Amino acid sequence: MKILIVEDEPELKETVQKFLEAEQFIVEYAHNYSTGLDKIISYEYDCILLDIMLPDGSGIDLLRELKKLHKKDPVIILSAKDSVDDKVTGLEIGADDYLAKPFHLAELMARIRSVIRRNHQDGENKITYKNISIDPDNRKVTVGKKELVLNRKEYDLLYYFVIHPEKTLQKTTLAEAIWGDYIDQADSLDFIYSQIKNLRKKLKTFHAEADFQAVYGIGYKFI
Repeated sequence: MKILIVEDEPELKETVQKFLEAEQFIVEYAHNYSTGLDKIISYEYDCILLDIMLPDGSGIDLLRELKKLHKKDPVIILSAKDSVDDKVTGLEIGADDYLAKPFHLAELMARIRSVIRRNHQDGENKITYKNISIDPDNRKVTVGKKELVLNRKEYDLLYYFVIHPEKTLQKTTLAEAIWGDYIDQADSLDFIYSQIKNLRKKLKTFHAEADFQAVYGIGYKFI
């Protein structure tokens, strides 16, 4: 799962990023309005942590742009301005939650998991497709009643397919979803092919009712 932090305080950004990466999230970062806007236009995120006060604009305006694009990325506003007006404005525009600084990392984690559950899992603790069940909070996958052990990238890839069932997904989109800003560290197309090959083999061994279908010249779909 991938998180975008839009925050201009370096120390806070570093603290939150290290915490989320330890929780197995892919974390991307924008230090101002313009960089944040470029990222939300170009990519999708499981959650966006959005500061209100940015060097070259307002987080509230960035939220407005997100909604104009009809994107559904969940947003949690983070701000030292613990005023009712800011909170109400953000929530009315479409933010999913509001957390005032300073905050405890455990509370931030709980709120991130909550908005992801509402957005991807209809509020449930698990997300299911056919006989495959994923528990994102614990990064646990079961097929039928048996637990399927996956490495980190296999899990991230399967999760992305399960939240986009039966949709054709481009290879570059898949690579970006599981590598984020570090996509250049891998030969992404070969990497995706090898991971899907491994996943297909494991799912077949566990008698999964879903499988990957190659879409020539484009990517894959999970059906």
